[in-house]
Amino acid sequence: MESEPVAPVEMAADGDIMASVEEGQTDQFIVADVTRDDAYLTTPLADAASLPAWR
Repeated sequence: MESEPVAPVEMAADGDIMASVEEGQTDQFIVADVTRDDAYLTTPLADAASLPAWR
């Protein structure tokens, strides 16, 4: 089974990307471009990949 290809995304060179963990009833991992409104992704922390998994 093959996965569907994802189109490349152009990113501005002047973006400022940050990540954080929001603690609450369900801890959330958040990645955001703080230079743009509504440019963020969230996922439950339990579902986020660890740094060693990305290597």
